[in-house]
Amino acid sequence: MNLTRRPRRNRRTEVIRNLVQENNLTVHDFIYPIFVLEGANKKEEITSMPGIARYSTDRMLDEIAACVELGVKAFAPFPNIPESQKDRFATQSFNPEGLFPSFIREVKKNFPEVILVTDVAMDPYSSDGHDGIVDNGEILNDATLEILGKMALEQARAGADIIAPSDMMDGRIGFIREKLDQHGFQNVAIMSYTAKYAGAFYGPFRDALASAPKFGDKKTYQMNPANSREALLEAELDTVEGADYLMVKPALAYLDIIKLLRDNSHLPIAAYNVSGEYAMVKAAAQNGWIDGDKAMMECLLSMKRAGADIILTYFAKEAAQYLKKG
Repeated sequence: MNLTRRPRRNRRTEVIRNLVQENNLTVHDFIYPIFVLEGANKKEEITSMPGIARYSTDRMLDEIAACVELGVKAFAPFPNIPESQKDRFATQSFNPEGLFPSFIREVKKNFPEVILVTDVAMDPYSSDGHDGIVDNGEILNDATLEILGKMALEQARAGADIIAPSDMMDGRIGFIREKLDQHGFQNVAIMSYTAKYAGAFYGPFRDALASAPKFGDKKTYQMNPANSREALLEAELDTVEGADYLMVKPALAYLDIIKLLRDNSHLPIAAYNVSGEYAMVKAAAQNGWIDGDKAMMECLLSMKRAGADIILTYFAKEAAQYLKKG
């Protein structure tokens, strides 16, 4: 057979395959989401997320040190707030002596080189479990912005490097940018949860924070999984309002959205490999149905191939160990 083009020639040996590989994963691609709780010398395993735990601040410092040793130096912390401290207006979220600002200060004191990407949303602190103020079953948009602004400001004061609003309220990027700039935090960046979908992959995360909605769902503010053009609208608005990064969440079921934003924006694109996606791989691997390490790396590589510059993933530490082994 007279074939002029034979693509298999570029797959013939490992060295050749490496030469023509189009995308590569490194530890510099990862942000590691972590869960912090009150108290001292505490570690609580999260059953629905094998290998992931909630840590008190002192124990979390040890975990961060281990990650830094592996080259993972960017973290996205989330607070587990006791039910007794939650209320309708999420007042603990902007308490300067509360768990989260105190944790941020402690991390930056011990690891000034690490980057903290801090969550701005009411749900971990809200007695309603929603991302906004609830009034007669309705999530109030503009009133919620005031609380988000206070929350972002306290996180910046504590030492946050990147503020990451995950609430999906309209106008929150511009509101937070103005608030930060007014108080001298022009160098604190904003990573917007631009295309955050009302999907089915968040359950283990809500277990970790005990932050599930007490009623209803989040479909009036998170995006419909059926929509893609809407992501472009959100991206346009976030860019105009001052976002420094755009995020797609979840990742695996939304690789097309990652590609869509990559093709239509010059901003860095982040993908959030969420808790349910992590849990599915872990469960299948524990049952011997798949090779966990290979599936982990293939999933992460798919996000990079789709156009993600940054990947938030619970696999960050494990993937860093895998990459270190070569």
